[in-house]
Amino acid sequence: MEKLCVIPCGKRKIWDKYPDKGAVRAEEAYIGVLRQLTLGYAKKFIKEWVTISAKHGFLLPSDLVQENYDLTFQPNNPEVVTVNQLKYQLQEKKLDQYDHIIILTGKKYQKTMEKVFDHAKLVEFPLLGTKGIGDMQNLLKESINKNQPLHKKG
Repeated sequence: MEKLCVIPCGKRKIWDKYPDKGAVRAEEAYIGVLRQLTLGYAKKFIKEWVTISAKHGFLLPSDLVQENYDLTFQPNNPEVVTVNQLKYQLQEKKLDQYDHIIILTGKKYQKTMEKVFDHAKLVEFPLLGTKGIGDMQNLLKESINKNQPLHKKG
């Protein structure tokens, strides 16, 4: 099965540190601790990954993010990317070829991601059931340090 890892963007962005910075690649735009851990995990265990952003939808590592923003997945917020827009991006960015999806986000993304990846044979949320961001970070650190993936082998 072809695997794809979906990682969160995060509140802290490069412009928080360097306000005058122009557009940057999605891989470099997000600088928070959870983001860095999910990125490290994705690169170590899955190789193919995308960022999920409530504003931009799916961002490939090389996609440009133009500027700072603050938007999270909240129901009924008209600024948040829709399931239909995300499904369109799956096709547009050729992400629909993956049939094993590992999603490294919390519960607030689950319903949306399940609807978007309804074509996939296996969708996993290995961080669900954690007690918050600190617990997620510890789980990711331990997984990376012990070289043991959190997801099932497909």
